[in-house]
Order: sequence, then C-alpha cells, then structure tokens
Amino acid sequence: MRIERIGDERYELGECPIWDDQEQALYFTDFNAGTIIRHEPGSAERKHWHVACGWLGSMALREGGGAVLVMDDGFHSFDFDTETVTPIAEPEAGEDTLSFNDCKVDRQGRLIAGSMHRDCKEAAGGLYRLDHDLTCTRLDTDYICANGPCWSPDNSILYVADSYAGEIHAYDYDFATGNAHNRRLLVATPNDGSVPDGMTVDAEGYLWNARFCGGVVVRMSPDGKTDRVIEMPVGWVTSLTFGGPEHDVLYVTTSGGEWDGARDTSEHAGCLFAIHDLGVKGLPERRFAG
Repeated sequence: MRIERIGDERYELGECPIWDDQEQALYFTDFNAGTIIRHEPGSAERKHWHVACGWLGSMALREGGGAVLVMDDGFHSFDFDTETVTPIAEPEAGEDTLSFNDCKVDRQGRLIAGSMHRDCKEAAGGLYRLDHDLTCTRLDTDYICANGPCWSPDNSILYVADSYAGEIHAYDYDFATGNAHNRRLLVATPNDGSVPDGMTVDAEGYLWNARFCGGVVVRMSPDGKTDRVIEMPVGWVTSLTFGGPEHDVLYVTTSGGEWDGARDTSEHAGCLFAIHDLGVKGLPERRFAG
C-alpha cells in the first residue's frame, strides 16, 4: 500500500470526491470556499469553479451535462460553462438552523442527500431523494448530520452516517422505487473524538469510512466489523471514493480550515491524497439521470 499526496493545493474543507468514468477525472468540492475542483490524473493542472451563492455541501454530475449542487436549502443545477446556479428544489428553505450536506447518486440515477443541524447539536436534519423528474421526497428524519450515503453492491442496503451521533446506519433499500425503510444501527463508532464522515462501498461489499478528527480510513465488513484501519498523514480526513481506470485507487479528501474554533495542525492538512495498491477495487459511480 502506498499513500500519495497529490499536488500542493490545500483546501478549507475538501469533500464529496466523485470519480467520473466518462471523463476519467476526479471532481470534489471545497465546502467552505464554495469551489468545485476537477483533477485529471497525470496532469498537474486543476480546474476550479467558484459557486457564488450559498453553502456548498456536495455535488453530483448530470448525464446531460452540468451538475446538481446540494447547497444550503436544497438542490440546484450548475452550468460549468456559465457558472450559473439555478434552484431545483429547496425543501428546507427558511430553516436557518439547517443546511444540506453530503450526497450520492444511486445506480438508478437518483440522488440521495442528507441535511444537518448547523451547530451539530440537534437531531433536526433529514434524508432526501431527488428523482429523475426533479421531484424531491423526504425519506427520513432525526439526523444531527446525515453523511456519506452509499449502497451495497446488490443495491439492497443504503448506508448513512450520522456524524455527530457517532453512528452509521443501514436501511433496506427498494431499488425500484428509491424508498428506504427499516433503519437500524450498524456501527457505533469509538468515543475517541473521531467522527464518521464520508463513505463508499467496494466491489466486495465492504464499507469504507473516513474518520474526521481521527486521522484514519476504516474498512468494515457488511455486518459492521472493522476489517482494516489505514493511518493517514493528516488528522481531519473527510471523504473518499474509488477511482482510476480500474477503480483501484482510493482518493481521500481532507480539511485544512477551521472548524468549531480549531484546525488540523498536520503538515499536509487540506491536501488531496490517493491510496494505491490496496488489493481492492471500487464500483463505478453513476451520474444523476435527471
């Protein structure tokens, strides 16, 4: 196994890495700076787009071009050429204590996103689905900070972390309808100050979780047992995804900015990393079909 720091750029809060097979490129966001970044392996050049309005929680690329941005109140379309942001649905408009957070596209091309309590203290956030026709449905409630949605390889289980509850939950997922039910606790993470953040699932069905403030990436079996722990050269690890032509590179984002009055003092805080030679492959990610 080899951990590579990619380039010298540092980000306030790197988040939501997405490997796009169509472009053979990695997209991710700087949550605090409101910036979308595109990294093409083998090239030292990165493209940046600044989103001029709102809190940029996460994003998903669209099949027809552009992206869906998951922002403060909800979902917005984004045109890369004009950098225009257009509202799609804002189910939490007017809720000043809430903001949308992480998202992921299921293998039917639907978008699942979670919201969070801004102070990370109350279980006031929810879980939402954006369908192909751009209708928005709330799937569940009672999250402090819904994070890292991802699915088992057979699409039968949806995993979602509640970061500041220190929990990872599993749902039975209806792949035909996009509904989720039978929420249950899969993992209660250690009470060591680390936070379960972004997640992905590999081709063997194992769950990978970035531990914010914990400095590690954890691989877990489908029943929640820890299988592998990878120590990172930074403390504030935020999210991760498999990429590369063979989906065998694990890209990891980190945070170099301030959070709750503190910051990661690690030398490489805020950098993008790639982990090679894990002996594990991920699964292709779908673009949003709406």
